[in-house]
Amino acid sequence: MPARYGGFETAVEEVGRRLADAGHDVVVYCRTTTGGPRPATHLGMRLVHLPALRRRSLETLSHTGLSVAHLLTHRVDAAIVFNAANAPWLPLLRAAGIPVATHVDGLEWKRAKWGGIGKRYYRVVEALSVRWSDALIADAKGIADYYRDEFAAPTEQIAYGAPKTDGAGSDRLSSVDLTPGGYHLVVARFEPENHVDVIVDGYRRSDAELPLVVVGSAPYADDYTRRVHALADDRVRFLGGVWDQELLDQLYVHCATYLHGHSVGGTNPSLLRALGAGAATIAYDVSFNREVLESSGRYFRTPDDVTSALHEAEREPEKLRRRGKRARLLAARYDWDHVAARYEELCRALAARAFPRTRPSGRRLRLGPAAGIGTNEWPLVQPAPVPQGGGAPRPRRAADRPAARPAVAASGDVPPARTAQS
Repeated sequence: MPARYGGFETAVEEVGRRLADAGHDVVVYCRTTTGGPRPATHLGMRLVHLPALRRRSLETLSHTGLSVAHLLTHRVDAAIVFNAANAPWLPLLRAAGIPVATHVDGLEWKRAKWGGIGKRYYRVVEALSVRWSDALIADAKGIADYYRDEFAAPTEQIAYGAPKTDGAGSDRLSSVDLTPGGYHLVVARFEPENHVDVIVDGYRRSDAELPLVVVGSAPYADDYTRRVHALADDRVRFLGGVWDQELLDQLYVHCATYLHGHSVGGTNPSLLRALGAGAATIAYDVSFNREVLESSGRYFRTPDDVTSALHEAEREPEKLRRRGKRARLLAARYDWDHVAARYEELCRALAARAFPRTRPSGRRLRLGPAAGIGTNEWPLVQPAPVPQGGGAPRPRRAADRPAARPAVAASGDVPPARTAQS
């Protein structure tokens, strides 16, 4: 915190600040950065900074191990753990009597950056998360379906929010020598499953007149980064990481098209940012992306698909405008206030121990949807309806909150929760 890189950081910041505003005591465990600031609080959240081993295979697990050790002597009412990779530490939380929900993220074992051992590890921790968590959180229907079909495990399906930035100005674009509507945009970590190479290759094959602006990098992907650069021609501009949030918002809002190659991570925050910006999006063809974009998107699998989509985009600008309008309408479904309200209900249910005592075994069933397994056979909280006016409920202070659903303790029975997020 402050969030600047990745979906988990964004989710913790957006949800945590709203829970703090509602009167809850929110504790966030942060990785210490060399020479970086270490604020004690941020947007009402209390921050605990702990180190991590700076190796790709150990960074997440080592930091969470220290966080759990700290948490055992600084108890909270409920914990949210982000990333199934942290599953080996869950028994310590359970032994300490701290109810825990695990945000399982995407299908990490499909990521090319992991070798054979890494892929096997992620397959194992998926099963351990099912067995040792009091609840699972999935941010996309495809992820919820996967845990249902593989493990007969229910999930709390809670997506991310889409920031509404379609009204952003354009004054910051001049700092990178760009003009509104005058470029195509990619924002992604340089990892094979994000298909930046496919996008750059497809663009190179096209006769596009607008430049392709690529935002992003990766600390552990030198070979892949070299491949992406080798595929580019002089129309491609690499900006590296952009930490100026105002500039990043303007890049999304004013691009001619946004190209999104992510394929394994569930509902992606960068895609939601493009949706909220009203960007005409060309996305990699997987269920997660279609779930978000629906008819507002064009889809690709190969470089030739990218070439064709860019050809159409530059020759039929009216289609882009229509798709952008459709994207802005769809963005109303992804509201951070609504997301935070769902997390609040989940944390209250955990604190009240309103969850089944028996968890799925964690064994892979491989039965598939035809086996008749229900999608969410005993979720802790049901999705709250979004008002027709496009708004969403904000977490409210306990004094203003009506009695909870029967599956959740009434508001008078459970005080504002102390929630730890790592």
